[in-house]
Amino acid sequence: MWPENVADEWRTRGFVILPGFLSAEELSPALGELPTMFPTSEGFHDGTDARRERYVDDEFDGIDTFPFASTAFSLLAVHPRIVGLAETLLGQRDLRLSSAEAWAKYTGATSYDQELHRDYLNQTILVPSTADRYQHLELFVFLVDVPEELGPPHLVPYDHTADLPMNPNFYPRNGGAGDFVSPDDNTHLYDAEQSGAAPAGTVIAFNTRTFHRGTGLWKHRGARYSMQLIYRPAEADWGQRMAWAPRSHEPAWYEFVHRATPRQLELFGFPAPGHPFWTGETLSGIGRRYPKLDLTPGEPSVLSRT
Repeated sequence: MWPENVADEWRTRGFVILPGFLSAEELSPALGELPTMFPTSEGFHDGTDARRERYVDDEFDGIDTFPFASTAFSLLAVHPRIVGLAETLLGQRDLRLSSAEAWAKYTGATSYDQELHRDYLNQTILVPSTADRYQHLELFVFLVDVPEELGPPHLVPYDHTADLPMNPNFYPRNGGAGDFVSPDDNTHLYDAEQSGAAPAGTVIAFNTRTFHRGTGLWKHRGARYSMQLIYRPAEADWGQRMAWAPRSHEPAWYEFVHRATPRQLELFGFPAPGHPFWTGETLSGIGRRYPKLDLTPGEPSVLSRT
């Protein structure tokens, strides 16, 4: 299923690279709907896709957030193999998906080369903890092959960063100025980074304490499609990067909920089957809000009381 030592490697190095973790068959539903999400390489580079201009100002303009226009993309964010990996790495089952993004990048659109950094400043109101029960798991999921010329993330093992303080957080190669920016020469960190270049289906699991960066694209007419997911323990309530309630009346949310399993819905905060919240009153109400849910008592009911 995955290497036996995957959790140990993730904990001790700060990341683990799992080439081809998802099969072509598992990626196929999302890839089949990719044109509904983003321009193809041809559409972008030939200028035939009217959405092209969205991607040419800033590297983050290529990000779409959950719930996605493609329900297949939304379901991929909580694919059973991904959820199983999150449970293994975090060492617990009571988890939440605190962020899900899909990201398109195109050669020449803008600069994607980043400074080494950690992601915690926009993922928690606190700081990362080293205690196992409070870890936050980030995942890069490659939907296509990502060789070096298509801008894979680069990551630095804990061996080189474990003693760095929470501030500064950004480490330019030759130092810089500003809040949370290291003024020092940080060449040694760039010398220690490892490339995440890998084939489609690869999952790179890392931690909010892990230093990493995006790199530039230079492949001719290149296009790179990926997802970035964040899982956290349910009790780590200080790590709510995205709030789902404000998004829960979008048409794409209803499409996702109607196709999701009970376990997948739990990751967004739905009470599990058998939870005291589920009474005749609330089951009736949820059935009216989500009319395609199976509320029949017993399996495979989505929300049945057991």
